[in-house]
Amino acid sequence: MPKRVLNLPNLLTAFRIFLVPLVVVVLLTEFQFEKWFFFNRETLAVGIFLLASLTDLLDGYLARRRNQVTTLGQLLDPIADKLLVASVLISLVELQLTAAWVVVVIVGREFSVTGLRLIAAINQVVIPAGRLGKWKMVVEVIAICFIIWGNQKEWDWVQITGNWLLYIVAFIAVASMVEYFKEFSKKIDLFKGEALG
Repeated sequence: MPKRVLNLPNLLTAFRIFLVPLVVVVLLTEFQFEKWFFFNRETLAVGIFLLASLTDLLDGYLARRRNQVTTLGQLLDPIADKLLVASVLISLVELQLTAAWVVVVIVGREFSVTGLRLIAAINQVVIPAGRLGKWKMVVEVIAICFIIWGNQKEWDWVQITGNWLLYIVAFIAVASMVEYFKEFSKKIDLFKGEALG
């Protein structure tokens, strides 16, 4: 394995993937004791989720700043993002903290955009992230944190706020998917006769 691959941005991405099962375990596993390391379950889950989300911002910034963009990093980064968000959202459905249909819309959008990017990559076309996609991620992180934190006594209003934000995320997700598809269709003809690959 080339030394270039073992750089800090890629290690941060790998760390984010490692945090995914950890946050799911904290959310879904019931233990006899009330607190984990002096924190209640909700606070610890939010902390892990925010740490993972922070690595998403940091790895891309460092890769560009240090000129350490690698093929492995470009492959793992979106996988890590979608794995984190999808795992936590599905966990929230399992806990009955949010509506399943909203999660299906959001996760479905992630798969659709990933598919478009894969086809674009095969055709050696780059489709950059749009503004709506970036806003979606920001609101999504806030919504998830609110929903998790709101799962405490007398914190119902926080959870309700989080769910309303998640509805907004679903709307932005659909709008950004349309934006991606428009950008994609300008560069690649899905209905051409030639087979891809």
